[in-house]
Amino acid sequence: MTTHHLPTLPNLGDIETKVILKKVALAHKALAELKGVAASMPNQSILINTLSLQEAKDSSAIENIITTHDDLYRSDSAQRHFVTIAAKEVHNYAEALRAGFERIRQTGLLTNNDILDIQAGIEQNQAGYRKQSGTALKNDQTGEVVYLPPQHPDEIVALMNNLEQFINQPELCDWDVLVKMAVIHHQFESIHPFYDGNGRTGRVINILYLVQQGLLDTPILYLSRYINQNKADYYRLLQTTRDTKDWTEWLMYMLDAVEQTAVQTTELIRAIKALMQQYKHRLRDEKPKIYSQDLINNIFRHPYTKIDFVADELKVTRQTASKYLDELVTTKILSKHRLGKENYYLNDGLFELLFNVGR
Repeated sequence: MTTHHLPTLPNLGDIETKVILKKVALAHKALAELKGVAASMPNQSILINTLSLQEAKDSSAIENIITTHDDLYRSDSAQRHFVTIAAKEVHNYAEALRAGFERIRQTGLLTNNDILDIQAGIEQNQAGYRKQSGTALKNDQTGEVVYLPPQHPDEIVALMNNLEQFINQPELCDWDVLVKMAVIHHQFESIHPFYDGNGRTGRVINILYLVQQGLLDTPILYLSRYINQNKADYYRLLQTTRDTKDWTEWLMYMLDAVEQTAVQTTELIRAIKALMQQYKHRLRDEKPKIYSQDLINNIFRHPYTKIDFVADELKVTRQTASKYLDELVTTKILSKHRLGKENYYLNDGLFELLFNVGR
C-alpha cells in the first residue's frame, strides 16, 4: 500500500482531454433535458419528496444499508415512526439532503458548515471531523488496507478548507462544472474527513453542487443508482486514480453516471406526469365530488399515504380524509393496507414506476 499525499485543488494538471469534453457535452444535454422536464411539473415538492427518498435508498444501499420500497414508504419521518432501522437511516439521509438543498437555495453556497450539518443529519450525531488517527480503508473480502486517508486533524481541516474554496470560487479554474463535480467527489472521499458517513455525505454533495451551479433546480438526479449498479468500478477507480494520477477513467465513469441517470430520471418524471394526468381525468369523470388538485398532489407526494397526511395537507377532518381515500380505493387508484392499528393507502401505479426505474 502506497502512502498518498493529496494535492490541493485545482493542482491536478490538464485533465480535460478531448474525449472528456465530448462526454461532458452529452452529459450536459441529458441534464438540460431533465431540468426542463422537472420544471414542467406543477408541484415541485412531489419530485423533491419522492425522488430524494429514492436517491437516499440507493445511496444507502452502496453502504449495505438495505431497505425495501415498502418499508421506506410506510415509514413516517415527520412522526419519527420507522418500520425498520434501515428505513430510519434512509429517511435521515433524505432529510439531510432536503435540508442541505434549502440552505443552498437561501445562501447560494455549499460550505464546510453545510457539509458538517449534512453528515450530522445522516449519522444523527455531532462527531464532526476525525480528530484521532487510525482510520484506514480496507478490502471487504481480504481485510487488506488499500488506502490510508489523511490522519492528522490539522491536515483534514486544511484540505476541507481548500475543498470549500474550490466548490465556491469558480474563478480558481475553468474546468467544466461536471468535471469539477467529479473531482470534488473524489477529493472528498480521499480526504475521508468523518469517522462514518463519508460515502453518503459525498453523494449528497454531488447533487447539491449541481443545484448550486444551476444545472438542476431541485435535487432529483439518481446518481447513486448508477454507482450502486457499478459499485466495483466505483471503488476500483477511486483507488486507481489515487495511485496513477490519471483522471480519465474516473471522469468518464462519473460523466457516464450523470448522463445515464439524467436520462432515466427524465423518463421517470414523464411517466409520473402522465400517470397524474390519467388519475386526474379518472377522478373528474368518476368521482367529481372529491376531485381536487391537492388530493392528486398528496397521493403522488406520498406513494403510501394515510388519513393524517390527507387531513393535514388538504385541511379537512379525519372523517373527510378517510372518505376521500376510501373513494380512491373504489376507483382502484389506491389500494388499502393495514399496518398495526393504522391503514395505509398505496398509489400502486406510482409505486410500480419507482420500483422499476433503471431496471
